Amino acid sequence: MNNYDALLIVSFGGPEGMDDVIPFLENVLRGRNVPRERMLQVAHHYEMFGGVSPINNQNLKLINALQIELDANGPKLPIYWGNRNWHPLLPDTLQQMTDDGIKHALAFVTSAYSSYSSCRQYRQNIIDAQALVGSGAPSVEKLRAFYNHPLFIEANVDRVRDASARLGSSVAPQIVFTAHSVPESMAENCDYVRQLKETSRLIADAVGIQDWQLVYQSRSGSPTQPWLGPDICDHLRSLKSRGVSDVVVAPIGFVSDHMEVIYDLDVEAQRVAEEIGLNIVRASTVGTHPSFVQMIRELILERTEDKEARYLGSLGAAVNTCPPNCCAIR
Repeated sequence: MNNYDALLIVSFGGPEGMDDVIPFLENVLRGRNVPRERMLQVAHHYEMFGGVSPINNQNLKLINALQIELDANGPKLPIYWGNRNWHPLLPDTLQQMTDDGIKHALAFVTSAYSSYSSCRQYRQNIIDAQALVGSGAPSVEKLRAFYNHPLFIEANVDRVRDASARLGSSVAPQIVFTAHSVPESMAENCDYVRQLKETSRLIADAVGIQDWQLVYQSRSGSPTQPWLGPDICDHLRSLKSRGVSDVVVAPIGFVSDHMEVIYDLDVEAQRVAEEIGLNIVRASTVGTHPSFVQMIRELILERTEDKEARYLGSLGAAVNTCPPNCCAIR
């Protein structure tokens, strides 16, 4: 049995009001070639919701549900929370953990897949935070990617079935799975697309729907740089032109409702669907689904009690320790 004494939830972060929006976006975009006009456009998206992203509140709900699960079934670990881009920021959280005497922590990153921005960058964020805290900072080991864990699939299957029921159609709908687009150059050096396709297939097979497509949303960056596609809105127009009438949109690339989910899907994609006369329902993210919460506990037990890693499909369980060049940007 391994001697871990805390769990660290690591997430993206989000603003809590209009005064936070520009500093938050500057943190997100630092070092990236994103025109300021694009940043101000995204700031307007937040303005539509009072400058408040739902992600922080959803993380608090997840932490509360997970603490109840761990208190009831073990292992009894205190839970800390640190973000990449907004408060509570990782360096502050690592400092608090150090002050509390934490020595060896596990980290659950709120992303199911492997890529630079969804895995490697978070690992680097933790390393940078440890460096700021100094030699007394706790060791932190990231839990593995979980895109094909049976309980992650189970939670998403429930969300898709709920959405299908809300369509109110006697015809089996098309499922459109969405994930955050990334530059093609980034995707070429990781398993992001392959993992997303596997997750999509596993969910579609479980609900018994053969008509599905993986598409992308929330593109940012230079318009001259190739990014993964097709775009969700373009794909909805294509479906309508082919005579499709009913669509479930399932944001499997997200575990909670980022601004990208509630604006890009609930506002922008919904507007397109209304314009072209397409009936769409957006499936909820896994959020605090009981199966998802139980999955996090299982990932912890893989490390604390050497439990066998569970997975579905043909790709196997993701590794706990990534090779040095894994998901690097070329």
